[in-house]
Amino acid sequence: MRFTDGFIPTLREDPAEAEIISHKLMVRAGLLRKVAAGVYSWLPLGLKVLRKVEQIVREEMDRAGGLELLMPALQPAELWETSGRWQAYGDEMMRLTDRHEHSFCLGPTHEELITSIAKELRSYKDLPKCLYQIQMKFRDEIRPRFGVMRSREFLMKDAYSFHADQASLDRTYEAMQSAYSLIVERCGLSFRPVKAAGGLIGGAVSEEFMVLADTGEDVVVYCPDCSYAANLDTAASKWHTAAPDEPLKERVKVHTPEKTSVEEVADSLNISSDRLVKTLIFKTGEKTVAALLPGHKGLNPVKLAGILGVGEVALYEEDDFKARPDLISGFVGPVGLSDAVIIADHSLKTMRNFVVGANVKDYHWRDANVDQDFGVDVWADLVYAEPGELCPECGTGRLEQMRGIEVGHIFQLGVKYSDKLNAKYVDDGGIERPFIMGCYGVGVSRLVAATIEQKHDDRGIIWPASLAPFDIHLLLLSKDEEVKIDADNVYEELSSGYDVIYDDRQVSAGIKFADADLIGMPMQVIIGKKWLETKSAEIKLRATGERFEVEAGDLLKWIKDRRQRD
Repeated sequence: MRFTDGFIPTLREDPAEAEIISHKLMVRAGLLRKVAAGVYSWLPLGLKVLRKVEQIVREEMDRAGGLELLMPALQPAELWETSGRWQAYGDEMMRLTDRHEHSFCLGPTHEELITSIAKELRSYKDLPKCLYQIQMKFRDEIRPRFGVMRSREFLMKDAYSFHADQASLDRTYEAMQSAYSLIVERCGLSFRPVKAAGGLIGGAVSEEFMVLADTGEDVVVYCPDCSYAANLDTAASKWHTAAPDEPLKERVKVHTPEKTSVEEVADSLNISSDRLVKTLIFKTGEKTVAALLPGHKGLNPVKLAGILGVGEVALYEEDDFKARPDLISGFVGPVGLSDAVIIADHSLKTMRNFVVGANVKDYHWRDANVDQDFGVDVWADLVYAEPGELCPECGTGRLEQMRGIEVGHIFQLGVKYSDKLNAKYVDDGGIERPFIMGCYGVGVSRLVAATIEQKHDDRGIIWPASLAPFDIHLLLLSKDEEVKIDADNVYEELSSGYDVIYDDRQVSAGIKFADADLIGMPMQVIIGKKWLETKSAEIKLRATGERFEVEAGDLLKWIKDRRQRD
């Protein structure tokens, strides 16, 4: 394509609202234009990249046994009400009402709809089946940011598998693990699969595929000595392992006037914060939950939500405390606590003689102990894992952290949706049973942004060959008519085997070089002053900056050999 025939509106300055490099470069390189907060138009150059990612995803899904279909973005509320997610999904769901007062949503995901379609699979002989689509999804992000990384409309591949037994689901799950790894590898990216939480989608087994990037929103906790890796939200914490030798003491009520924070209480009693156990009160429907953890550690709300089987948890607010006068904000503790489920972090099993709230204003208990002074209903891992803690898998390595961008997520759903939506098959004994399901998502548009986050420099994008909008960027730098004719011929010759963008604009060499580096094709072929003298072109490799002088007659062979080597 000739530059003058295309539509590539490049910009010299970063857009004011852009915070991360992919957003800045996608706008500056003419890939995107903002329509509204979190809503973007994909311009021709960006759409070429998006379609290349889409094709890679499609090829690997087909190879793994997936069958492509297309479901509507518009979904009736009834399906979501049946599954119980119409309210649970919260404000992120785009909801609307038609002229007949029927409620709909613009699909953020399609578990309910695909499960209703799968009712066509009546017999165990029809299973397993894996159905997928590549379609726009909609989520009303409270703060759309980072361009297409966290937008309100985004292209996603979502797949759903249906099985008669767990062994069959395990096989498809493994096939999807391999397919996802191949997708990210073919995009030319460094990545790491990590253990993850099911969230609102659900499922006991879940794994995210993280593209490694310093600007990633997610924190990955990993062990350098083994294969353990997990999202920070789910990484297991193993910070406290040995029980102290000190004998149990009798608890004593101590006066702590106006001391409500861990730091204030610790200072008042002249102890370290790890000698306190804080009690956090949450509301989950009709249940009141008391979460107990060491004072110096942070509660991981995703872990707590997973234990409770809810999408999210909410701390007690002022009105909630008013409705429970037995709970004194800032002084809540487990001793004598009633009408609440007590969930304690595992580390409390090895803690002795600690400080807790006394459920009386301005007072705490000193030297409180589990079992002796209060009971625990559920023991669980409630805290964030931190660098330096022992690896929960190998037990010897020390955990480290890195940042990543989630581009894929796979789940084992079990019968969560098939049970509620009455989607069943008949087994070999003639008995109806709910499908066992899996769910597998890839952020197609997010993969484009993640690629730029990992592959760029201070001049612009560095596309891997598999995703580059064009294979070759041909630059004509001479105004000589003879050189122009030769450049046109080179363009025709290269176009016989490669996708070429030919910068034939009447602008300065500086602008052409800047735009070539900005939009980032893997190889630049430069025809300038030397052409008249030597009939040779300069070839620049965008990724390394290496330059080579190649004679006209050798151009095609040189390029072919180089691309095969790379």
